[in-house]
Amino acid sequence: MKRRQFISTAAVAAAGATTAACSSGESAKGASAARGPQEAEFRWKMVTTWPPNFPGLGSGANELAKTIEACSNGRIRVKVYGAGELVPPFEVFDAVSRGTAELGHAGAYYWKGKAETASFFSSIPFGLNGAEMNAWLWHGGGMELWRETYAPFGVLPMPAGNSGVQMAGWFKKEIASVADLKGLKMRIPGLGGEVLARAGGTPVTLAAGDIFTALETGNIDAAEFVGPYNDLAFGLYKAAKFYYYPGWQEPGTVLECLINQKAFEALPPDLQQVVLTACRAVNDSMLAEYNGRSFGALGQLVDVHKVQLKRLPDDVLKLLRQLSREIVEEKAKADPLFRRTLDSYTKFEAGVARWTRIGEQAYLEARAL
Repeated sequence: MKRRQFISTAAVAAAGATTAACSSGESAKGASAARGPQEAEFRWKMVTTWPPNFPGLGSGANELAKTIEACSNGRIRVKVYGAGELVPPFEVFDAVSRGTAELGHAGAYYWKGKAETASFFSSIPFGLNGAEMNAWLWHGGGMELWRETYAPFGVLPMPAGNSGVQMAGWFKKEIASVADLKGLKMRIPGLGGEVLARAGGTPVTLAAGDIFTALETGNIDAAEFVGPYNDLAFGLYKAAKFYYYPGWQEPGTVLECLINQKAFEALPPDLQQVVLTACRAVNDSMLAEYNGRSFGALGQLVDVHKVQLKRLPDDVLKLLRQLSREIVEEKAKADPLFRRTLDSYTKFEAGVARWTRIGEQAYLEARAL
């Protein structure tokens, strides 16, 4: 199969079919014989913020590596390192920036200490959902702003996964009113953590592998991670019984592939396109995986493990939304790039929200009749 066909096929591949679509009967193991003597091979490393092989997030990183290898006909081979195997989870960005690893897989909000604007490219409180995020990135100017944000660090970003809407988290005690947020010590990253702090709580940033122990031992009172699919795998129901929704803090979280700019530029044009297209394919397949797995996991949590599923009270949600708006506006006044990104994001959100109400929301209401 010609390289152009590889790329075209990968762009539309679904989960589980991405690598097969690229191989066309010729596996990467047999690729050496098919390649010409002038075609260089590349050995890359990918570092991640996720536990090795963790469902959805870690497996998504693995799928990305396999897709790049298959679509490049074995010319790029990627070894994946889970959190702590090569670098600590919160040093992934630096590792890619300085060239310790050519690729990283993470969530952009982890790097808001380096660039405040980074949070927009994962998820912000009461923001866009997963489908809307993809639309903003590719058709609303989001990708250009994301690349501008990371350019000073020598890093090229790409969306490479999405969890869809998340849950509000696990709580040891019920949240009956805004008063229950006071003094609440909760694992919650990104802008959501800043919102909680302004509401009187104490946000804590923890790597995924540290959440269960912190919650079980009482070092934190609550924790949000992703949603039923991952939360079941982590066993968080053993540490807290109150499971709240909706996921106001992360309504459609993008997972990113961090690419070292110099390493990317050292690739020939066809392999550059392979890397970018593989990211887009895995971005789609991960969202499908979460949508396909979360409802079954939620059923197990509620029906088997007797988790108490609860909705956050309206007064709590209204306060959190008000505080979210205040915080992003304050940041925009202090940071020109943040201002441009916020303006782009909110303008797109206003437009797409109307269509979402008339399209998706109206249909879901009709389906529930």
